[in-house]
Amino acid sequence: QARLVESGGGLAQPGGSLRLSCVASGFDFKKYTISWARQAPGKEREWVVGIYPVGNSTYYADLAKGRFTISKDNAVNTVYLQMNNLNPEDTAVYRCGKVRVPYSGGSAYWRNPGVYDTWGQGTQVTVSS
Repeated sequence: QARLVESGGGLAQPGGSLRLSCVASGFDFKKYTISWARQAPGKEREWVVGIYPVGNSTYYADLAKGRFTISKDNAVNTVYLQMNNLNPEDTAVYRCGKVRVPYSGGSAYWRNPGVYDTWGQGTQVTVSS
């Protein structure tokens, strides 16, 4: 059974950094797009970034461009989200998700919630002085 577990959240000051981790198990990690999304209380989910399994192509939402970096380590089945220059608007629960179909979830579909079948429980990120 596929499983994703996030960690690395916490309290950061404005302008600070955090690195989130998403550890995968129960499926062939190398074949699936993994994405990060976030949701703040009372707000809709926002897509942050996705990483495609072929060539590690990445897709960044505007909110993440220039500040966040996604990477993956196939040896330890982990996707990382390095977040720099954080601001209070980044406060949210961050979750990683796995697409249902191998080698799917490319540039046209990574923000389609219907292509995902597994999500982690999330990690809270709070940006405050």
